[in-house]
Amino acid sequence: MDFDLSAEQELIRDTVRAFAQDRVAPVAAELDLEGRFPYELVAELAELGLMGLPIPEEHGGAGGDTVSYAIAIEELTRIDSSVAITVAAHTSLGTMPILLYGSDEQKERWLPDLAAGRKLAAFGLTEAGAGSDAGATRTTAELRDGSWVVNGSKLFITNAGTDITWGVTITARTGKDEISNLVVENGTPGYTISAPMKKLGWRASDTRELSFEDTQAPEGNLLGERGQGFHQFLEILDGGRISVAAMGVGLAQGAYDLAFTYAQERVQFGKPIAKFQAIQFKLADMATEIEAGRALVYKAAWLKDQGRPFAREAAMAKLYTGELSSRVAGAALQIHGGYGYMEESAISRLYRDQKILEIGEGTNEVQRMVIARLLGL
Repeated sequence: MDFDLSAEQELIRDTVRAFAQDRVAPVAAELDLEGRFPYELVAELAELGLMGLPIPEEHGGAGGDTVSYAIAIEELTRIDSSVAITVAAHTSLGTMPILLYGSDEQKERWLPDLAAGRKLAAFGLTEAGAGSDAGATRTTAELRDGSWVVNGSKLFITNAGTDITWGVTITARTGKDEISNLVVENGTPGYTISAPMKKLGWRASDTRELSFEDTQAPEGNLLGERGQGFHQFLEILDGGRISVAAMGVGLAQGAYDLAFTYAQERVQFGKPIAKFQAIQFKLADMATEIEAGRALVYKAAWLKDQGRPFAREAAMAKLYTGELSSRVAGAALQIHGGYGYMEESAISRLYRDQKILEIGEGTNEVQRMVIARLLGL
């Protein structure tokens, strides 16, 4: 399989790389320190067509393929994970359920604003007692007089509470042994969004707790068939893992870039530390593993574009790049020494941002469970 990029894919890579360097890099540290959502950057990404990159043009998106989308997420994460997850969560988790399971009327009503980036979307799966055990959802939705009456809560939800958020697709029990997906739009009475949560990393990303108390969503806000929610969100997570795996590669690449530059500038014992074999071997290992991780991500994305099964490869890519980014971020900080431990150092931000890549979209342990199951074990 040849992973030579097409001219269009190279253009996307170069465009996003330039945007990340020119527009994101100068403000990333400030956004992180202040925990401030990057509204201006999101608007500019929307103008570039990147908030709906893999959404078909007929629905207002750019019509790009999954490989292009993975490249874009990787390039953003090289500079800043908060901006990257804002795009990834909006696209893979927020918008994709509408595209995949929405009716024609729902698509016509909701997709144009989402694909154009005028509005953001969120996906509410995790609860206090339902994380890795996604089937343990306790939020309920009862159909009464033409409305779904929702009660329950969701936790750690990305993009749910910004000024431009449209709504959230949630998983809810619509029967004793039945989970369905339905849309709750922001501003619906009984739907309460918490203040932004304080986090170790991804500080400029919007993360909230959501509460539903007799919240009434129209009957027509059900996505797809009633009772198919479990299978739907598993499919959504399969695709979302490609974007999170791309974040793992991007963060590793960003950490490597910082370490490579620093090692050539930092002088000890009369010469740059890059001249010492101990540092050279660290950089060589980092570069090798990044290439391997990128190949895994591209393969999973390519399989998805070909309409072929990709769940196993997506889980493998997500698992490998999550652990890869941990190793690289740690080694890169070690190369920086004491300077890397200072908050103003870019590597310290990447180091903090990394850990969630081994937790979100399925923990490392869950990925191994998924892979084992898909291996037939």
